[in-house]
Formats: sequence, C-alpha cells, structure tokens
Amino acid sequence: MSRLPAAGGAQLVVLRNVWVHKGGTPWTMALFSVYEPVLYLLAMGVGVGALVGDVPGIDVPYAAFVAPALLAAAMMNSALEETTNTVYGKLKFDRYYHSLLVTPITVRGMVAGELLWAAARALVTGVGFLAVIAAFGLVRSPWAVLAVPAGLLTAFAFGAFGLAAAGYARGWHSFQYVQLVMLPMFLFATTFYPVTVYTEWVRALVEALPLYHAIELSRGLALGELGPGLLLNAAYLLVFGGVMLAVAQSRWATLMAR
Repeated sequence: MSRLPAAGGAQLVVLRNVWVHKGGTPWTMALFSVYEPVLYLLAMGVGVGALVGDVPGIDVPYAAFVAPALLAAAMMNSALEETTNTVYGKLKFDRYYHSLLVTPITVRGMVAGELLWAAARALVTGVGFLAVIAAFGLVRSPWAVLAVPAGLLTAFAFGAFGLAAAGYARGWHSFQYVQLVMLPMFLFATTFYPVTVYTEWVRALVEALPLYHAIELSRGLALGELGPGLLLNAAYLLVFGGVMLAVAQSRWATLMAR
C-alpha cells in the first residue's frame, strides 16, 4: 500500500496548480488582481479624498485611510476567486478531485491544498497592491509591511468560506448568492469610512462581519495604530476560518463518498 504523503498530499495539489499557471508570471497575476481595487483607490481614495481631506478623528488623508481597506479586500477577493468558481468547475464538471481519490491524496489534502494555493495567490496580490500604495505615497508607517502577512489570515478565512460554498453550490447561479453577501459587506464594513458613523445597533452588526476585522487588522498595521484590538481581529479571522474549513472538509468528504 502506498504511503500517504505528508499533509494528505496538500503540497501536491499546490504543485499541480503552480504547473497549470506556469505560463504566467506572479506579477501578471498581481496586475489582474489589483486592477479593480486600484480603480477604487483612484476614484474614492484620490478623487473623493481631494474633497474630504483628512478623516475626522483619525487625522490621516482619506486616501491613506481607504488604501489598507482595499488591500484587505483585494486579498479577500483573490482567495475567493480561487476557491469558488474555479474549484466548483473542477469539482462538478471536470471531476478532478474525484480522480485524485485513486491516489494517496486525501480529501483533507485536497481542501488544504486548494486553501494553500488561494493563500499564495492572495499573497502575490497583497505584495502587488502594497507596491501600488507605496508608489502613491500612502504608506504611513513601517508597520505597513506586516499588512500583507496579516492579510494571509484574511485569505485563510475567506478561502475556507469559498471552499465551503463551492461544496454546497448547486449550480453557477449559487455564487450569485455569495456576491449578494460579499458586495454589501465590502461597501459597509468600514472600507470607505470609519465605524463611528453608524448608530450603536448598526455598529454591532458591522463589527460582526469578517471583512470588518480584516480591514481593521490591515488598517491598524498600515497606519501604525497598534493595540490589543488587532489581536482580537486576528483571532476572529482564525476562528471564522477554522469553522469554515471544518465545514468545507465535512462537505467535501460527503461529496467524495458519492
């Protein structure tokens, strides 16, 4: 009997994805990933920022306030793109994962491998977007370099969510429901304004959103506003990602058994 590879073969799933994408460079991936958030940065951060000036109570230029939030959102979207539509196609139509069942790769290895690949893609996106922020002169603290590694928690949380969603999807239309959740969260999770603008009960709802914690973590590091609150933000993303990962693994195990 063949010996099971380490980590259930997760590293082999990652290597396969690297091989498939070997025709493109990491910077090409980063360019496509950061295109949309850069447009938001130009339109909202730079354009509207010229009218807003400094953010009240925070005393930083509006563009510098928005930039780290867009960094977190870019890494989130990069992880989601790799774990929703792409994974669903391989799961439902290509039956790629079913073919792996005849190899020593385990279901846990499949899930972990796709999550690691999504995190790697998000990392490339984060590095590219941080370079854009620096080019615009929006880096306010040397701690900003940690916003990208911290963004891997965002990639972990939303990548695990995407894998769970792909497991439960009944068709391509199912991902419209994902967007129905993600778009309002992107708009209202303090991406473009501080949480203090909300009333108390709305603020409680916003603070329960995973993207809120991803943005707070990224923004706190980018602006050099360090404190115990950042540990709570990181803990939230770890717990959320852990729960979603457990759901994804359970669902995939059921699908692979059919």
